[in-house]
Formats: sequence, C-alpha cells, structure tokens
Amino acid sequence: MNFTERLKQSENSIRVLLVSCLFFNSISAGSVQLTSDNFDKLVGESETGLVLFGANWCPYSVMLTPDFDRAASDLRIRNEGRYLFGKVDCDDQTALSSRFHISKYPTLKLITNGQVAKKEYRGQRSVDALVEFIQEQLKDPVKEFTLFAEVEKIDDKTRAVVGFFESKESLQYNAFRKSAKNLRDYCVFYALIGEAAQNQRANGDVIAFRPSRTKYGDSNVHFNGTFHDSVEITNWATELCMPLVREITFENAEELTEEGLPFLILFHHPDDDEIVKKYSQIVKEELGNDKGNINCLTADGIQFSHPLHHLGKTQKDLPLIAIDSFRHMYLFPDIKHMTEPGKVKQFVDDLYSGKLHREFHYGPDPVDNEVAHHPDGSSSQDPSGQPTTPPESTFKKLAPSSSRYTLLRDEL
Repeated sequence: MNFTERLKQSENSIRVLLVSCLFFNSISAGSVQLTSDNFDKLVGESETGLVLFGANWCPYSVMLTPDFDRAASDLRIRNEGRYLFGKVDCDDQTALSSRFHISKYPTLKLITNGQVAKKEYRGQRSVDALVEFIQEQLKDPVKEFTLFAEVEKIDDKTRAVVGFFESKESLQYNAFRKSAKNLRDYCVFYALIGEAAQNQRANGDVIAFRPSRTKYGDSNVHFNGTFHDSVEITNWATELCMPLVREITFENAEELTEEGLPFLILFHHPDDDEIVKKYSQIVKEELGNDKGNINCLTADGIQFSHPLHHLGKTQKDLPLIAIDSFRHMYLFPDIKHMTEPGKVKQFVDDLYSGKLHREFHYGPDPVDNEVAHHPDGSSSQDPSGQPTTPPESTFKKLAPSSSRYTLLRDEL
C-alpha cells in the first residue's frame, strides 16, 4: 500500500470515528440520547417520532446517524408538532435493547401516542424520507365526512371504522382519534360530526367496523364498550383491523417475514374476491388456534409472479395455496379440495409433523402398511412414487437483509 492509499484509509477511519461519535452526542442536531432514566418520560410526552436503536460499531447505524439528526433538526425548524427523535446506544443501554427485543441494527421504532409501537420504520433512510414519514404521522388520522352518502362510497377493499359523534371536542371523539392514530396502518377511520351524524346517533354516539369486501351496513360490527376509553376502543378495533388472514405486499413483506412464522399463502387474481372470502372463512374455522404457529396470508398472484414460477406455476394456474417454511415451498395439491373439512388444517399439520419435509427426501408416504427404514434411522411406510422436489423459499429473500442491517441473529 503506497502513501496515498494509506492516507485515504486514515481519512476514512477518522471520518467513521467522527460520525460514530455523533451517535453518543445527546445534543446533536435535534435528536436526543435516550437512556433508561429518561426514556419513558420523553417518549410519553411525544405524539409521534422515531427511536433509533443502534451501536457505534455498526456501519449502518453510523451511516444513518447524520441524516437522522438532520431530519430531527429540519422538523424542529418547521415546528412540526410534538415529535421525538431519540437514539439508544444498545451496547450501553442493554436493558432497553432487551425490553424492545432488538435483533438488528439499526432498528427504527415508531412512537405513537406516547408509546413505542410494534411497527418499525422500514422506508428510505434519507432526510427527506424521514421528514415526510413523520409529517404523515402528524396528520389527522380521522377522515371527516359531511354526508352519510360518503360512508356508503368507502372503498370496499379497505377495512374501515366509522364513528358518529356529537362533537369533536367530546371525550368520546378524542378517544376515537387516539385509537385511529394507533391503527392507521391497518384500518381507515372515518367520522361524521354533529348535525351530519344526527340520524345515525339517535341513541348516542356510534362506532362501527366495516370489513373489507363488503358494503357499509351489510356486516357491520358495533362497539358496545366505553366510548371515552381509547384503550378499550383500540383493543376492540385491533381484533377486527388485524384479522387472522392478512394480505402480503412488497411494503409489508419484510415486517411479516421478520415475525419468523411460516407462511400459508393464497395466491389469487386481484379481482377474485370470492376465493379470498372462502379462504378466510376456512382459515377462521380450521386455523383459529394456530395464529402463533403460522401466518395466514393472501397475495396478489400478478404482483407475486416470481414465487409462482418457483412453484412451476403461472398466472393461468391461479388461485393456488402454498406454504413457505423459509426453507422450502410446498404446494397444496388441489385448491378444489380446500373446502373439504380438515384439508387445509392437515396441510399445515403435515408441515409441523415433518411429513412435507420427509416426502421431499423420501417420496410420498404410501397407503399400504409396509414400513421402510430410512438412512437416518427413522421409518415410514414404503415410499410409492418419486421424491418430491419443492423449491427453496422465495419469501426468505424478503427478510431483513445483511446489506441493510447488522443482524444480531438469524432466526429464519
């Protein structure tokens, strides 16, 4: 290495050291250094914001810190509401790191209503993107209507919560708004106020959930709890806005993958609402107790054509069901049998019993009673047919990447 190269290397080392020092600077450019002593107080006083969990030795934390600080300063100059940009040095604040189950650096946790939400910021790490994200969070989470006819025109592809209130100054509306802020990523919240809501609130304020793919009034679920209790409203709405069956998109794929549960996916044509309803009902009936074991999802088969190709299928084969175990993908034999009682449940059970993986190595289990002994010492009925060859997982590639994060553990 010549003198010029050594000089460049030294300059780069100094630059990284200086930037990493900023991570510990509690007064740097609008962001605040958070510790166990001040964390709950400062977060609790904030309407929204971001907490950066990182370490000074993590290159991605070091690279993000200057833009994180500049975004905090930019928002402060604009006086954009009660927000907080906080930084946690996870090497020093191990209790906070453990408390929020940090498994990668940097992790950007969202603050909502004075609490750290489960949701993470996973967007671009530029100043403009961070500022825009917080500005979006500071917007009113409730869309106000002036006519009931507007309620009947709500997009039927979205899950909606609709409230009818006497006044925007009431405790009931304030609790509704807090719940809307907590769940804005999962449901769209609407409200009619005063005279516009008069016909619907003959017996007092009303809050109703309208499922997706339905019209308002067809399948509404009404809230019957304490209307001025935002926690009670949020708990009720969470069960409805975050259903057992969720849609996977390129925007939420990283988040869903990081949950670490295998995927049971219905690939469907985007216009095929009927198959989605049938699948959702079957999952509810057969897999309601398996919520902690598998993620039941739907996927637009046009957008997610790549996994179809890995399964040897095309858009012409839609709809179809598959499991992605994050090792292999397994195809449900025939979607026509989906409605047969117990078929989908058995497919999931076969994943956990090892049958799907066993057949991958030794071929389909036979129907006779002859027992075959496998090289690993296990035994099963003598295989009939050739071993299956399920493709490798495609959704694992959508998990948090080592090109974007320092991964503390690989759970998939």
